[in-house]
Amino acid sequence: MAKARRKLVPAEPVKPARGAPWGVGRGAWISRGVLLCALTLAAYTPAIPGRFIWDDDDYVENNAMLRDFSGLRDIWLRPRSSPQYYPLVHTTYWLEYQLFGLAPHTFHLTNIGLHTANAILLWVVLRKLAVPGAWFVALVFAVHPVHVESVAWITERKNVLSGFFYFLAALCFLQYTSDFDASRPRRPWFYVLALLSFLAALLSKTVTATLPAAILLVSWWKRGRIDRHDAIAVAPMFLIAIPMGLYTAWLEKHHVGAVGAEWSLSLLERSLIAARACWFYAGKLAYPWKLTFIYPRWQVSTSDPAWLLYLIAALALVGGLWTYRARIGRGPLVGVLFFGGSLFPALGFFNVLPHRYSFVADHFQYLASVGMLSLFVAGWLRAAARYRLERWSAPLAATVVVVLSVMTWSQCWIYADREALWTDTIRKNPHAEIAYTNLGMYYIEQERYAEALDALQHSSRLSPHDAVTRNNLGVVYGHLEMPGAAIEHLRAAIQTDPTYSDAYNNLGALLCDQGETEEAIAHLRTAIRLRSNAAAYHYNLGRALRLAGHQAEAQQSFETAERLSPGD
Repeated sequence: MAKARRKLVPAEPVKPARGAPWGVGRGAWISRGVLLCALTLAAYTPAIPGRFIWDDDDYVENNAMLRDFSGLRDIWLRPRSSPQYYPLVHTTYWLEYQLFGLAPHTFHLTNIGLHTANAILLWVVLRKLAVPGAWFVALVFAVHPVHVESVAWITERKNVLSGFFYFLAALCFLQYTSDFDASRPRRPWFYVLALLSFLAALLSKTVTATLPAAILLVSWWKRGRIDRHDAIAVAPMFLIAIPMGLYTAWLEKHHVGAVGAEWSLSLLERSLIAARACWFYAGKLAYPWKLTFIYPRWQVSTSDPAWLLYLIAALALVGGLWTYRARIGRGPLVGVLFFGGSLFPALGFFNVLPHRYSFVADHFQYLASVGMLSLFVAGWLRAAARYRLERWSAPLAATVVVVLSVMTWSQCWIYADREALWTDTIRKNPHAEIAYTNLGMYYIEQERYAEALDALQHSSRLSPHDAVTRNNLGVVYGHLEMPGAAIEHLRAAIQTDPTYSDAYNNLGALLCDQGETEEAIAHLRTAIRLRSNAAAYHYNLGRALRLAGHQAEAQQSFETAERLSPGD
């Protein structure tokens, strides 16, 4: 009788768990995540002890809304009570102030934590989209020095907080669509989470309004067409994003003050600026050298062929990628379009206040950089595979990360305090008039009047008719016991800007010291008419009235000053 043969059943092929980055197990996933967090924290360690710098006084240091619950109500219900209506950002400031007070390091730690979380979320999103080198893209994003401005500057909590909810909304949408896999059912609860996360992103910074367009772009990349279900799903996002974006643009003009000759540009001029800005940002990602807080402001010229070349080259790049998409794939075109589309709100087609000083700023490309960084990494991986350079990939990647981390570590020191910020800006951009002005104001606060005079004189040479500079020169000359020069500069400031209340107050105070009480009273009353809630104005008026013999009125002014600033 023949012996029955045993049947041996081989095991199923080993497959990576779905969603495990790089096709590795949970342990490797955790180790890569821990490494990413550790490298990010190490690169940004110098930012932790940093002090408050430019605009941090309005957002945090002197922001009365952070003091009590009525301020929290105003943050949400009074859009014009803050420089910009980003209530979620100011709510995080409010919570930190309630817990830790005005401790700058806690605000810096929050920014660094959010940036680290963004890198983790970006890794997961790119992995789910099967972007080559997803972990390395996230790591470069985490330690790239172009992002120091967004992380080390407390005011730019807007970027890192909105970025967190932006990436979270993208991840939830991917979960909803099952990674754009039509064969798998959609998950409605993730759609609700995506909408809520997107709304939170908009309430942090409305530059995130580009997310629904990015989703449609990715849908086209994955499927070769825009799926009807995806288009319907993002329609509510557009309905939320468009009015909020337009409202932010209106506030930027009518509340923040982005109006005037600096924005009197034609559509062609704005298009030329936008094209050059895109090349500028891509260049800083590829070669992040001489990053500065305020770059030189370009003088756009429609008759200069060089300006036209920026626009022609940009259009040619997009056209070429479209033409050759069947040969090289849709990915490169998607990366470029994501980059340009995410930059669009800050390219100059809408008025934004920073364009008064420069058309470009590092923090404008915080989200947009993802497109170009992904393209750089994918391009290298493809080239390495084609030319059999895989053995060089790991050493090159390690070198890039180390170099970028060191540059980020060094760049953080620039944001240590206002003096470091403005002196570095002047060193790299010696024509930045605002840097001299703000450095001079810092020196005035530190009672370093000789250094303040030097900085403000530089500012005056660059902008001889600037009322702020003239006012500050008046203040410095006053402290240096040179009343004649002080009064001359303050009169010039008023002549340049008849609505400049501080100049009227300072002139009135100096004239009072010189015994010119009647003229002093007139200027101080004008200052109060222009700005009635300034305690210093009422105090100076009280001084002048008392010296002029008007004791009862002086007493009223002193009482008003005390009511406006109790305990002073």
